[in-house]
Amino acid sequence: MKKAGLRAIQPKSFVPKTTDSAHGKRNGPNLLLDERRNRLFLAQAPNQVWVSDMTCLPLATGGFGYSGMWMDLFSRYVVGWQVELNMEENLVIRALRKGLQQRKPSAGLILHSDRGGQYVSGKLRELMAGWHCRQSMGRAGEVYDNAFSESLFARFKCELLEGGAFSHLDDARSEIFDYIEMYYNRKRRHSALAYLSPIAYENQFYQSFNSKKSVNPN
Repeated sequence: MKKAGLRAIQPKSFVPKTTDSAHGKRNGPNLLLDERRNRLFLAQAPNQVWVSDMTCLPLATGGFGYSGMWMDLFSRYVVGWQVELNMEENLVIRALRKGLQQRKPSAGLILHSDRGGQYVSGKLRELMAGWHCRQSMGRAGEVYDNAFSESLFARFKCELLEGGAFSHLDDARSEIFDYIEMYYNRKRRHSALAYLSPIAYENQFYQSFNSKKSVNPN
């Protein structure tokens, strides 16, 4: 890369952001925490754990748009995303509904987030209950409990924006669609996934799973 005059896009060192959780509503337990080992559970297959977060999107007009996403913890596949002009509950509800309708996960899926007010929405919890999902939240003051999804946004903003801004909200939607659907999920390689893309990593899992199943049908 040096000989070719190329430079890798590298985000700033990850500094997790705290969330204003003083909303007075009931929070959920952290279902990812293995208290015996004092570390977080890592998914062993797709659709076991999805994690979520939100971020602001700078606009050339001087204002901001907002994006909410849900990511499969096993493969880093972004299963649902939404862009709005505000950070109200529909930002994460619509993103989650897209993921659920597309992936149709089995009952028991863990949906993990921080303790922000959007994630204690009655409508969001109704949607989760309808799909028989289990809600999980990071512990108060433990910012690394949601580090996976915050790291996703760090990469996302660095690689897509590179310090710039979107012209307007529709431009943000278009650019984010291309980034997630055409690049991130399908082509972007991850060191944590043996340098495979999210969709390639999931395909490898299913191929291995089906191969083992055919060898031992019982």
